Amino acid sequence: MAERRRAGAVRKHKKGAQAGSGGQGRKKLEGRGPTPKAEDRPYHPKAKAKARAERSAAGAQPYRGHQGGRSGRPMVHKQRDTEVIGGRNSVVEALVAKVPATALYVAEHIDADDRVRDALARATGRGIPVTTVTRDELDHLVGEGAVHQGIALQVPPYRYAKIDQLLSQSDDHAPLIVALDGVTDPRNLGAIIRSVAAFGADGVIIPERRSAGVTASAWKTSAGAALRTQVAMVPNLTQTLRQLKKDGLFVVGLDGGGDVSLPELNLATDPLVIVVGSEGKGLSRLVRETCDEIVSIPITSGVESLNAGIAAAVAMYAVSTARSGSGE
Repeated sequence: MAERRRAGAVRKHKKGAQAGSGGQGRKKLEGRGPTPKAEDRPYHPKAKAKARAERSAAGAQPYRGHQGGRSGRPMVHKQRDTEVIGGRNSVVEALVAKVPATALYVAEHIDADDRVRDALARATGRGIPVTTVTRDELDHLVGEGAVHQGIALQVPPYRYAKIDQLLSQSDDHAPLIVALDGVTDPRNLGAIIRSVAAFGADGVIIPERRSAGVTASAWKTSAGAALRTQVAMVPNLTQTLRQLKKDGLFVVGLDGGGDVSLPELNLATDPLVIVVGSEGKGLSRLVRETCDEIVSIPITSGVESLNAGIAAAVAMYAVSTARSGSGE
């Protein structure tokens, strides 16, 4: 237990003439030459990838597809200075919060439910350009494997907060902050942001290196909570935790082999930072040494561990319950 209470604040088959043909069809074979390489065939995926790389290196305009394509419209492409939010709930949440969006993309023949209609009305009302695109174009825009439900919103990149901004939200309560140590899956980050918003915590701290950032995938998993939750990115997590300790916060790390069981944590009502490590490696050595206590979450012996998102949610629930019971 800590020694004191602190106060305050990402084969070639060369067709030859058939034997015994007498050379019939020889002219058809003359001049054809070797089969072009994949990257030299305009419609081959490797050719498209090569063209994109060349344009990127030259600072050219976004990929626009081949003339006379299925839609006849320019192909949309992610820009380095923008983020794309996919999914109906996430798009509506962003529009409700008046995020300064620059474009709304809607798939052709979309099954327009209330959320799609709401998004269209809000975008039109704010003068945000609305573009109808094909499903293939929308897939390309949001990224391979992402689920967009036929709608996507282009927004500026996430603006990270400062540590002081996280602490300034806790004037009327003991601060509760979640710090992530080596959590590289943006879906875990999004889930943690969502839990932070649900349990009334003051924000999230992530390091600049070896960590997921607030990308479109994290936006979507957070179900819009990234709009209401402060996330600070810091150069060095260990140094930041040490400074927060000097500012009066206790630091507890979550680990399956912790000395303190979560239900027995007696720091729950104090100014607190909960540190969540990666699923594979857990807490790093320096972060572990910085913690006042290492806390474990009781689980059955048949389960090896909880993922980072679930562990953070369980810990925040326990802290929230303890604070409610104390009348805070």
